[in-house]
Amino acid sequence: MRVMLITNPFATFTTPEGRDALANTLDARFHVDVERTAHRGHAGELGARAVAEGYDAVVVHGGDGSVNEVANGILGSPDALPRDPASLPALGVVPGGSANVFARALGISRDPLVATAQLMAILDRRERRTISLGHTVGRWFLFNAGMGMDAIVVRRMEELRHRGRKATAGRYFRTTLGSFFRPSVTPPVFTAEVPDHDPIEGVRFGFVSNTGPWTYFGTREIRTNPHTDFDHGLGIFAATSVSVPRNIVLGARLLAGTEPKARHLYRNDDVEWVRFTCAEPADVQMDGDYLGLYQKMEFGYRRGVLDVLAATKGA
Repeated sequence: MRVMLITNPFATFTTPEGRDALANTLDARFHVDVERTAHRGHAGELGARAVAEGYDAVVVHGGDGSVNEVANGILGSPDALPRDPASLPALGVVPGGSANVFARALGISRDPLVATAQLMAILDRRERRTISLGHTVGRWFLFNAGMGMDAIVVRRMEELRHRGRKATAGRYFRTTLGSFFRPSVTPPVFTAEVPDHDPIEGVRFGFVSNTGPWTYFGTREIRTNPHTDFDHGLGIFAATSVSVPRNIVLGARLLAGTEPKARHLYRNDDVEWVRFTCAEPADVQMDGDYLGLYQKMEFGYRRGVLDVLAATKGA
């Protein structure tokens, strides 16, 4: 079995020793080629190369951003004709970022040593699981995209990282609280549309999920759309208020793991498409990566598009 191991030396929680240990462990049993990312977009280029050169699997040791890039490189544009996932390299992950949402949603341990053992067992069994993905603006997203307040938080976190701050769970929490409480942070109002429902007007922040959970507070799962998963349609979570008291109650329900409900919330866990329309440019993020300002976003999904190195559901 030919495996391409892609490592991100700039990921938050990777070390040279850990990367070498992972490469040596895989190389003891499989034919492994190690590639290190050198610039933004490089992981996607390597994913596309793995397809062209006929690799059986691609393992990413890095954060969610690197995994997203590799998935997009393997699959190509969502507008292209779909390919049989079995004809493409399967995607595996050994967590190395701060959140590692995609790996954890697949049941992969956040501990790199445990994750490596899981990965080796799955490779030995030649096991693959086929999952569905969301897409927008010509790119695939693995677990979540959003417009409004959550994207503002992602933008502010990226600004902090560029100043040398690590993206820890505590810093995410403080940045989120600061964004809600700071009067100068006012996300634009937009409209959300889904099939067979009147438009939801006055949305202040909205998430489109491909699975749940799509984020974590430390080890605690945050399930905005508890019944959305890799085998069904998209989940939408659209809030029409940024009022602190109203969202503290909603946030408490999310932290407690109870069904998220509120008068200012529209939620659906299985839709075919979602459209966000804003009169002025609004912040947008995808898989925790800040995309920029957009006035219109259309989200779709495709069933059974990518094979991953993970235990089959229910196994």
